[in-house]
Amino acid sequence: MPSWDRGAFFDVDGTLVTTNVVDAYAHYVFNRGTVLGALGRIAHGIAMAPAWAVTDSLNRKVFNELFYRSYKGLSEDRLIELSEELAEKVLIPAIYPGAKDILDECRRAGCKIVFCTGAIDITMRPLARYLGADDLIANQLQFVEGFATGKVIPPIVEGAHKARRIRDYCVANGLKLDLSHAYSDSLSDYPMLAVVGRPNAVNPDRQLRSHARAYEWPILDLR
Repeated sequence: MPSWDRGAFFDVDGTLVTTNVVDAYAHYVFNRGTVLGALGRIAHGIAMAPAWAVTDSLNRKVFNELFYRSYKGLSEDRLIELSEELAEKVLIPAIYPGAKDILDECRRAGCKIVFCTGAIDITMRPLARYLGADDLIANQLQFVEGFATGKVIPPIVEGAHKARRIRDYCVANGLKLDLSHAYSDSLSDYPMLAVVGRPNAVNPDRQLRSHARAYEWPILDLR
Protein backbone atom coordinates (compact mmCIF):
# COMPACT_ATOMS: atom_id res chain seq x y z
CA MET A 1 0.00 0.00 0.00
CA PRO A 2 1.40 3.44 -0.93
CA SER A 3 2.76 5.64 1.84
CA TRP A 4 1.45 9.18 1.31
CA ASP A 5 2.45 12.36 3.11
CA ARG A 6 0.19 14.72 1.15
CA GLY A 7 -3.24 14.73 -0.42
CA ALA A 8 -4.84 16.14 -3.56
CA PHE A 9 -8.46 16.99 -2.78
CA PHE A 10 -10.75 17.44 -5.77
CA ASP A 11 -14.18 18.92 -6.02
CA VAL A 12 -15.92 17.02 -8.83
CA ASP A 13 -18.88 18.82 -10.45
CA GLY A 14 -17.55 21.59 -12.67
CA THR A 15 -13.98 20.71 -11.74
CA LEU A 16 -13.45 17.25 -13.21
CA VAL A 17 -16.78 16.79 -15.03
CA THR A 18 -19.20 19.13 -16.78
CA THR A 19 -22.24 17.66 -15.01
CA ASN A 20 -23.77 18.47 -11.62
CA VAL A 21 -26.06 16.96 -8.98
CA VAL A 22 -29.20 17.81 -10.98
CA ASP A 23 -27.97 15.73 -13.94
CA ALA A 24 -27.50 12.73 -11.66
CA TYR A 25 -30.93 13.14 -10.08
CA ALA A 26 -32.54 13.40 -13.53
CA HIS A 27 -30.97 10.09 -14.54
CA TYR A 28 -32.28 8.37 -11.42
CA VAL A 29 -35.76 9.78 -11.97
CA PHE A 30 -36.01 8.91 -15.66
CA ASN A 31 -34.92 5.35 -14.93
CA ARG A 32 -36.91 4.81 -11.77
CA GLY A 33 -39.13 2.16 -13.36
CA THR A 34 -42.63 3.66 -13.32
CA VAL A 35 -43.84 6.28 -15.76
CA LEU A 36 -46.16 7.93 -13.25
CA GLY A 37 -43.49 8.05 -10.60
CA ALA A 38 -41.02 9.60 -13.02
CA LEU A 39 -43.53 12.18 -14.27
CA GLY A 40 -44.39 13.20 -10.73
CA ARG A 41 -40.73 13.76 -9.81
CA ILE A 42 -40.03 15.60 -13.07
CA ALA A 43 -42.92 17.96 -12.37
CA HIS A 44 -41.62 18.46 -8.86
CA GLY A 45 -38.13 19.18 -10.20
CA ILE A 46 -39.45 21.77 -12.66
CA ALA A 47 -41.45 23.45 -9.90
CA MET A 48 -38.45 23.51 -7.56
CA ALA A 49 -35.86 24.62 -10.13
CA PRO A 50 -36.15 28.36 -9.35
CA ALA A 51 -35.78 27.73 -5.60
CA TRP A 52 -32.80 25.44 -6.20
CA ALA A 53 -31.11 28.07 -8.37
CA VAL A 54 -31.61 30.85 -5.82
CA THR A 55 -30.46 28.83 -2.81
CA ASP A 56 -27.47 27.44 -4.72
CA SER A 57 -26.28 30.98 -5.41
CA LEU A 58 -26.88 32.17 -1.84
CA ASN A 59 -26.23 29.27 0.52
CA ARG A 60 -24.85 25.90 -0.60
CA LYS A 61 -25.80 24.21 2.68
CA VAL A 62 -29.46 25.21 2.33
CA PHE A 63 -29.38 24.16 -1.32
CA ASN A 64 -28.17 20.69 -0.37
CA GLU A 65 -30.82 20.31 2.31
CA LEU A 66 -33.55 21.45 -0.09
CA PHE A 67 -32.33 19.54 -3.12
CA TYR A 68 -31.85 16.16 -1.45
CA ARG A 69 -35.41 16.20 -0.15
CA SER A 70 -36.28 15.27 -3.73
CA TYR A 71 -34.72 11.85 -3.15
CA LYS A 72 -37.31 10.96 -0.52
CA GLY A 73 -38.81 7.54 -1.21
CA LEU A 74 -36.19 6.37 -3.68
CA SER A 75 -34.85 2.87 -3.09
CA GLU A 76 -31.24 2.53 -1.96
CA ASP A 77 -30.81 -0.69 -3.95
CA ARG A 78 -32.18 0.94 -7.12
CA LEU A 79 -29.92 3.98 -6.71
CA ILE A 80 -26.86 1.74 -6.33
CA GLU A 81 -27.91 -0.28 -9.37
CA LEU A 82 -28.46 2.83 -11.50
CA SER A 83 -25.22 4.49 -10.37
CA GLU A 84 -23.13 2.24 -12.61
CA GLU A 85 -25.24 3.13 -15.66
CA LEU A 86 -25.16 6.80 -14.63
CA ALA A 87 -21.37 6.73 -14.59
CA GLU A 88 -21.14 4.97 -17.95
CA LYS A 89 -23.73 7.05 -19.82
CA VAL A 90 -23.58 10.47 -18.13
CA LEU A 91 -20.54 11.08 -15.92
CA ILE A 92 -17.67 9.43 -17.78
CA PRO A 93 -18.55 11.09 -21.12
CA ALA A 94 -18.67 14.42 -19.22
CA ILE A 95 -15.09 14.21 -17.90
CA TYR A 96 -13.10 17.28 -18.92
CA PRO A 97 -10.35 16.54 -21.46
CA GLY A 98 -7.58 17.61 -19.08
CA ALA A 99 -8.94 15.89 -15.96
CA LYS A 100 -6.97 12.67 -16.30
CA ASP A 101 -3.77 14.62 -16.95
CA ILE A 102 -4.02 16.59 -13.70
CA LEU A 103 -4.90 13.44 -11.75
CA ASP A 104 -1.88 11.65 -13.25
CA GLU A 105 0.30 14.62 -12.35
CA CYS A 106 -0.88 14.43 -8.74
CA ARG A 107 -0.11 10.72 -8.60
CA ARG A 108 3.40 11.30 -9.91
CA ALA A 109 3.86 13.97 -7.23
CA GLY A 110 3.05 11.37 -4.56
CA CYS A 111 -0.40 12.67 -3.61
CA LYS A 112 -3.23 10.61 -2.22
CA ILE A 113 -6.16 11.51 -4.47
CA VAL A 114 -9.39 12.20 -2.62
CA PHE A 115 -12.63 13.42 -4.19
CA CYS A 116 -14.41 15.88 -1.88
CA THR A 117 -17.86 16.63 -3.23
CA GLY A 118 -21.37 17.70 -2.34
CA ALA A 119 -22.74 14.93 -4.58
CA ILE A 120 -23.90 11.73 -2.89
CA ASP A 121 -21.50 8.86 -2.35
CA ILE A 122 -23.65 6.41 -4.31
CA THR A 123 -23.34 8.61 -7.40
CA MET A 124 -19.62 9.26 -7.01
CA ARG A 125 -18.23 5.79 -6.25
CA PRO A 126 -18.22 4.46 -9.84
CA LEU A 127 -16.67 7.67 -11.17
CA ALA A 128 -14.05 7.70 -8.40
CA ARG A 129 -13.19 4.11 -9.24
CA TYR A 130 -12.96 4.89 -12.97
CA LEU A 131 -10.66 7.87 -12.40
CA GLY A 132 -8.54 6.02 -9.87
CA ALA A 133 -9.27 8.13 -6.81
CA ASP A 134 -7.88 6.68 -3.60
CA ASP A 135 -10.75 7.83 -1.39
CA LEU A 136 -14.03 9.72 -1.40
CA ILE A 137 -15.58 12.35 0.86
CA ALA A 138 -19.20 12.87 -0.18
CA ASN A 139 -22.70 13.44 1.11
CA GLN A 140 -24.60 10.40 2.34
CA LEU A 141 -28.36 10.06 2.11
CA GLN A 142 -30.21 8.80 5.16
CA PHE A 143 -32.10 5.56 4.47
CA VAL A 144 -34.76 3.90 6.61
CA GLU A 145 -35.78 0.35 5.70
CA GLY A 146 -34.04 0.75 2.34
CA PHE A 147 -35.66 4.01 1.26
CA ALA A 148 -34.33 7.58 1.30
CA THR A 149 -35.86 9.86 3.91
CA GLY A 150 -34.95 13.03 2.01
CA LYS A 151 -32.31 13.93 4.59
CA VAL A 152 -28.52 13.98 4.36
CA ILE A 153 -26.45 12.53 7.19
CA PRO A 154 -24.71 15.55 8.78
CA PRO A 155 -22.44 17.31 8.43
CA ILE A 156 -23.33 18.26 4.86
CA VAL A 157 -20.25 18.33 2.65
CA GLU A 158 -20.11 21.98 1.53
CA GLY A 159 -18.30 25.23 2.22
CA ALA A 160 -16.62 25.33 5.60
CA HIS A 161 -17.57 21.69 6.26
CA LYS A 162 -15.48 20.66 3.25
CA ALA A 163 -12.50 22.42 4.75
CA ARG A 164 -13.12 20.78 8.13
CA ARG A 165 -13.47 17.33 6.55
CA ILE A 166 -10.21 17.80 4.65
CA ARG A 167 -8.38 18.97 7.77
CA ASP A 168 -9.72 16.04 9.81
CA TYR A 169 -8.91 13.63 6.98
CA CYS A 170 -5.30 14.80 6.87
CA VAL A 171 -4.94 14.35 10.64
CA ALA A 172 -6.49 10.87 10.55
CA ASN A 173 -4.39 9.72 7.59
CA GLY A 174 -1.08 11.31 8.45
CA LEU A 175 -1.13 13.78 5.56
CA LYS A 176 0.53 17.19 5.78
CA LEU A 177 -2.04 19.91 5.20
CA ASP A 178 0.57 22.47 4.16
CA LEU A 179 1.86 20.14 1.41
CA SER A 180 -1.59 19.11 0.22
CA HIS A 181 -3.38 20.39 -2.87
CA ALA A 182 -7.03 21.30 -3.44
CA TYR A 183 -8.87 21.87 -6.71
CA SER A 184 -12.24 23.52 -7.32
CA ASP A 185 -14.15 25.61 -9.86
CA SER A 186 -16.34 27.63 -7.50
CA LEU A 187 -15.92 30.39 -4.94
CA SER A 188 -18.28 28.40 -2.70
CA ASP A 189 -15.27 26.13 -2.16
CA TYR A 190 -13.00 28.95 -1.00
CA PRO A 191 -12.69 27.38 2.51
CA MET A 192 -11.60 24.08 0.95
CA LEU A 193 -8.98 25.84 -1.15
CA ALA A 194 -7.75 28.09 1.65
CA VAL A 195 -7.25 25.28 4.18
CA VAL A 196 -4.48 23.55 2.18
CA GLY A 197 -1.02 24.80 1.36
CA ARG A 198 -1.44 24.45 -2.41
CA PRO A 199 -4.84 25.64 -3.68
CA ASN A 200 -5.76 25.58 -7.38
CA ALA A 201 -8.65 27.19 -9.24
CA VAL A 202 -9.92 24.89 -11.99
CA ASN A 203 -12.28 26.12 -14.73
CA PRO A 204 -13.05 28.89 -12.23
CA ASP A 205 -16.20 30.98 -12.11
CA ARG A 206 -15.71 34.73 -12.33
CA GLN A 207 -15.51 35.26 -8.56
CA LEU A 208 -13.05 32.44 -7.93
CA ARG A 209 -10.90 33.60 -10.85
CA SER A 210 -10.72 37.05 -9.26
CA HIS A 211 -9.73 35.58 -5.88
CA ALA A 212 -7.17 33.27 -7.47
CA ARG A 213 -5.52 36.18 -9.22
CA ALA A 214 -5.47 38.24 -6.02
CA TYR A 215 -3.88 35.40 -4.02
CA GLU A 216 -1.68 34.24 -6.92
CA TRP A 217 -3.18 30.74 -6.95
CA PRO A 218 -2.65 28.65 -10.09
CA ILE A 219 -5.55 28.84 -12.53
CA LEU A 220 -6.10 25.69 -14.59
CA ASP A 221 -8.39 25.11 -17.54
CA LEU A 222 -9.19 21.42 -18.06
CA ARG A 223 -11.59 22.11 -20.91
